[in-house]
Amino acid sequence: MTRVNTHPQAEEHSRAGKPIIEQRPFGPTGCRVAVLGQGTWNIEHATRSAAITALRRGLDLGMTHIDTAEMYGSGKAEELIAEAISGRRNQVFLVSKVLPENASRSGTLVACKRSLARLKTDHLDCYLLHWRGSHPLQDTIAAFEDLKKQGKILSWGVSNFDESDLEEAWTIAGPKKIACNQVLYHLKQRAIEHAVLPWCKERGVAVVAYTPFGQGEFPAVSTPGGKVLKEIAEAHDATPRQVALRFLVRRPITFTIPKASNPKHAEENAGAGSLRLSEAELARIDEAFPRGPRPRLRRLPVL
Repeated sequence: MTRVNTHPQAEEHSRAGKPIIEQRPFGPTGCRVAVLGQGTWNIEHATRSAAITALRRGLDLGMTHIDTAEMYGSGKAEELIAEAISGRRNQVFLVSKVLPENASRSGTLVACKRSLARLKTDHLDCYLLHWRGSHPLQDTIAAFEDLKKQGKILSWGVSNFDESDLEEAWTIAGPKKIACNQVLYHLKQRAIEHAVLPWCKERGVAVVAYTPFGQGEFPAVSTPGGKVLKEIAEAHDATPRQVALRFLVRRPITFTIPKASNPKHAEENAGAGSLRLSEAELARIDEAFPRGPRPRLRRLPVL
């Protein structure tokens, strides 16, 4: 059961000079998904009206990939999204996640049911294991396959998996089952480029970058790296954050989900969709922000 997401207003927005986000194949799902999406971690801390307006503005501009999790605000983020996408569900590639403590075979089914109720939808486009916990991976994967058969999810993936975790999941599930791996990835944290990205590229698994600006770590203009971003941004009439987003999605399998809690931030994020960086500019950014040594991925998300 697959559904190809399109953006029905793309032509209209293009004529109006508004950002429309490139769509790419999302792993083996058969769906083309917006390369720049919308994250929702901590979005419930914004005023409700600002958060909903930001999400809707993001949709208007083509950021139709919306990511959430049962953990986010203990379900409040899912409830906000339900209101934001009301009447527009068919435009959205909707992703949520099950907490590892709920990821037994039966617990995953129950958790998904709760998320669907909060989101006021009958299905998720993709459902992820938020990170590995104590429940056997084969049980979680079996639950995902049950949910697919029931039509409650259209695909499934993982989050915060390193290459050994991915290999184990691949061995259990078989090829063309893992839609994506959602991981920490920003200019100062490029560890996934050592092994995780190559693993996913070889097997056709999408990579979704969360926290693409870091947490209070975005390079200041006064730093050497910040100066590089500023110079490149000025050459494109863009912002340093737009340049950073474009760098992170320079590979065909990569996507990113920046959060915006107000419409102006959503517009800035969406502006990266039309940005194109030259090979020389990408090389400058690569040099300014070296990927560093190869550590293991964090098992827990950065909170």
